[in-house]
Amino acid sequence: MNVKDYMLDLGQRARAASRLMAAADTRDKNNALLATAEALERAEASVLVANARDLDSGAQRGLESALLDRLELTPARFSSMVAGLREVAALADPVGAISDLNYRPSGIQVGRMRVPLGVIGIIYESRPNVTAEAASLCIKSGNAAILRGGSEALHSNQAIARCLAEGLGAAGLPEAAVQVVETTDRAAVGELIAMEQYVDVIVPRGGKGLIERISADARVPVIKHLDGVCHVYLDDHADAAKARRIAINAKTQRYGTCNTMETLLLAESRARELLPVLAAEFREHGVELRGCDAARAVVPDMHPATEADWHEEYLGPVLAVRVVAGLDQAIEHINHYSSLHTDAIVTEDYSRARRFLREVDSSSVMVNASTRFADGFEYGLGAEIGISTDKIHARGPVGLEGLTSQKFVVLGDGHIRQ
Repeated sequence: MNVKDYMLDLGQRARAASRLMAAADTRDKNNALLATAEALERAEASVLVANARDLDSGAQRGLESALLDRLELTPARFSSMVAGLREVAALADPVGAISDLNYRPSGIQVGRMRVPLGVIGIIYESRPNVTAEAASLCIKSGNAAILRGGSEALHSNQAIARCLAEGLGAAGLPEAAVQVVETTDRAAVGELIAMEQYVDVIVPRGGKGLIERISADARVPVIKHLDGVCHVYLDDHADAAKARRIAINAKTQRYGTCNTMETLLLAESRARELLPVLAAEFREHGVELRGCDAARAVVPDMHPATEADWHEEYLGPVLAVRVVAGLDQAIEHINHYSSLHTDAIVTEDYSRARRFLREVDSSSVMVNASTRFADGFEYGLGAEIGISTDKIHARGPVGLEGLTSQKFVVLGDGHIRQ
């Protein structure tokens, strides 16, 4: 079977399975997740052997250490993956919930019901734990999933997929509800993102290059974000202790995440007070600072920032720093350079905080909190399938509700339109 025929078969099976998943009750979906967790625990040794095989192959192919780290399923990561399945099983099921049910003058009741999206194609790189995480969210939200992981994680993903099939089967749900693409041919991705008849939405998880390609070529709707150029603005009315804690945490708690601060903005009235203290602490963490002229006038040993720095997602210990005239210029800078992911203000002024929340056009906007909180788990979603900076359907961390849509439902009792 060639790639086109293979992907067509996956799509047809996924579509058939999606109809059964949409009708599945919460108990069966939860049982599938719990049975998968148990299957993974029984298969831990074989899954880790498969992962070791991928690691050996990756090392021989010269994968960078960062990629090998993301690829590795340590015992702790394996345990976390299993726990994640049980956590999703414990979440409330959004499917079938009816909201905004109101009587109309005609006597009918009109409301909205949450329903699954259908078939979700997920394209991701390196991290095999995404296989279980993404599948669990799709199962709980009543969707079918076609998962296309990176070729470097093929054996790990296949081993996890066998446990998912076992869990679905034990609960009486179709095993085709979760299918892992088993060919490493890149043409499979091109087929997946063009199968409008069988796939309802694509979720790419990976580097900017992957997501740009998917967004440009897909004929199926895409839920995505390209990068995370996140800002923290220290306002004229910021509390100094809060400003220091938040700025340091937003940058140094973890460097390689999409919700890490990449640009620090300071009001000029506070720059001479706050910037030297922050610069000294950032230096202790090994962070290279790249500042505008006003910032370098306060901390001369900063590297000069270029126009490119304001656009950059460093994903490492580098931070752009700009001194701004005040709130207006901070909002203007963010709305011009932000990737619409996550931006924060530190201020004790309620009116300024409200303005920032209203006027900054990002998927997450924060007051007196680190940008590192922009995460499905931290938001109480239990888990996330990704972050969306789109403005239609899902925005911000995409959890179970983001994998559903709403349809109108009408309740009558023999009503006819006059």
